[in-house]
Amino acid sequence: MNWESLVPLIVILIIIFGVGIWAGGYLKASTNFAQDYFLGGRSLGGFVLAMTMTATYGSASSFIGGPGTAYNEGLGWVLLAMSQVATGYFVLMVLGKKFAVITRKYKALTMVDFLKERYQSKWVVIFSAVSIIVFLFSAMAAQWIGGARLIESLMGINYTSALFIFAVAVLIYVTVGGFRAVALTDAIQGSIMFGGTLILLIAVIIAGGGVPAIIADLSAENPNLITPYGSEGQLTPAYVSSFWILVGVGVVALPQIAVRAMSYKNSQSMHRAIIIGTIVVGFIMLNMHLIGVFARPILPGIEVGDKVMPLIALEVMPNWLAGIVLAAPMAAIMSTVDSLLLLVSSTIVKDVYLNYVKPDASQQTIKRISIGITALLGVIIFLMALNPPDLIIWLNLFAFGGLEAAFIWPIVLGLYWEKGNKYGALASMIAGVGLYILSDTFFPQPFGIHSVVMPVVISFFVYVVVSLLTQKQVAKLHV
Repeated sequence: MNWESLVPLIVILIIIFGVGIWAGGYLKASTNFAQDYFLGGRSLGGFVLAMTMTATYGSASSFIGGPGTAYNEGLGWVLLAMSQVATGYFVLMVLGKKFAVITRKYKALTMVDFLKERYQSKWVVIFSAVSIIVFLFSAMAAQWIGGARLIESLMGINYTSALFIFAVAVLIYVTVGGFRAVALTDAIQGSIMFGGTLILLIAVIIAGGGVPAIIADLSAENPNLITPYGSEGQLTPAYVSSFWILVGVGVVALPQIAVRAMSYKNSQSMHRAIIIGTIVVGFIMLNMHLIGVFARPILPGIEVGDKVMPLIALEVMPNWLAGIVLAAPMAAIMSTVDSLLLLVSSTIVKDVYLNYVKPDASQQTIKRISIGITALLGVIIFLMALNPPDLIIWLNLFAFGGLEAAFIWPIVLGLYWEKGNKYGALASMIAGVGLYILSDTFFPQPFGIHSVVMPVVISFFVYVVVSLLTQKQVAKLHV
């Protein structure tokens, strides 16, 4: 066991637990447990908002799966990954002040709260909750696998033991602290990621003899590794461009990101978060994916792509420094796990239980059920993660696509188009999710593009057409 590299990681975890316990103390004095537990009291400043969005979005897929895929595909995957630069900008500019104002007016604590009040439809709420639970289980499993892979490589223990350690660490602090713990620790974690990725990239370049030497080695192994088209030439312009929808524009529809657009303090905080978030996401994504590619000549023949990041860190740096740097991906993974756990928990408790089972539940009951559901979800995901794939990035991207196909138009058009109604929203969601699952299963790259594109385009027309055709029915209901 590599204690020299473990100590810095343990120190980071202790700090995170401390913040979680502090935030838990704040919750004890709360008069509105649901709002403070699930939304942090809508009090986030610009820096914390930018970092919580970055750390939540920059998950195991970005820090473990992304470099692993870049290791296999070459510089073409770096180009594809940079479509994520605009993520924070799109989310906060498209949703922006209007989303924050309307969700405050509706007293919405979750994205489904907004959909419930906007469309006044039980079926929209139920379909939304089911979509979130189904697709986010896939995303959460990816994070737990990534965290376990990192601990497995760092400690030299078997995968199952590493998964257990990771599960216990996450469940303790997210169960205790809620959203405020998540947001504050995200600020710490985002800062670690920013510095850690730069240090690791520099160390990898030095170990490889400089960028020209690394590029020459890659070209000698396979010339395609230094082209935009991937190791086998499969990264076509159409496929790469389609990722602007999957990990760029479409991120507006991800519930774990959208909820952050209703949690900031004021417009100044939002504007500051747009600038900080765009810079930080671009910097981190470029560094991490370049590390994956540049690691190939230094550590050839890595069979499990998800192990590239921890193995290259331990190879090119002293153990103590590797421990500090590996706190960055661990921070990203824990951040995303806690956010997704909290989101699914809030969907079950707030969107289903409080809306349709027991609207008059006491604060103590809400608190007990919220913490219990969060812990139960963690146990279920632990069981799902026991048999991991080699590259977790595909689990995460599957979840992204499903959520975007379901929610992008009910959210965006629900905000900006008054004629949009519950029939259009429900039809759009059913069409989007149904087409996405069919496409991903049977036609994974229709017309050479990612399987999320056609469902997103078609669900737009379904939303508009069905809303226009049902204007009279909606008018009758309001007479």
